[in-house]
Amino acid sequence: MREAQRTKRTSHLLWRWRSNPLRRRDDVVEAWIVLAVWTVIALGGTLVGVVTAHAADESFAQLRAHRHAVRAVLVESTADAVLSEEGAFGERVRAKVRWTASDGSSRTGRTLVDAGQRAGSRFVVWTDDEGRLTTEPQSASEASVEAACLGTLAALALGGLTYGAGRAARWRLDQRRTDQWGRQWEQIGPQWRRKTT
Repeated sequence: MREAQRTKRTSHLLWRWRSNPLRRRDDVVEAWIVLAVWTVIALGGTLVGVVTAHAADESFAQLRAHRHAVRAVLVESTADAVLSEEGAFGERVRAKVRWTASDGSSRTGRTLVDAGQRAGSRFVVWTDDEGRLTTEPQSASEASVEAACLGTLAALALGGLTYGAGRAARWRLDQRRTDQWGRQWEQIGPQWRRKTT
């Protein structure tokens, strides 16, 4: 009994592929469209997701390789930072700092530092290969999570675009079939009217 139900369900799902006198050319085209859409979603989405995640992870690794932590000295005090509405200091403010670049030259610039610090305080800033101030790179684990999210989004985007294109193609086939039925009815309809009157 179950085997018969399973066979019936499978044959119902694959009706467009079976030889049938009522099957139209558009039914076969639709079957190929459905197969192509799901193949692209499954295989293409996986491939795009993996490639995107790998490229993003490589990009983040390059950023980590080209950014360096250096010790800096606060040139101006941040103790006079404006109080927030609750009466507490804001978390970070822009201030002037001085650091020594990898070539030994002394440099100054403005960066975000914790509020409430005095001039002369020491802390770590991040510079690029040319010795310019930059932001701290993501850790390897943070970069892996973000790369995985970007890969997932790329796979979903490809899947969504493919599914939308497939739906549009099937909608166009439905329109053609409806038009074809209308033309056929215009030919057959008058013959039926004669028989009923």
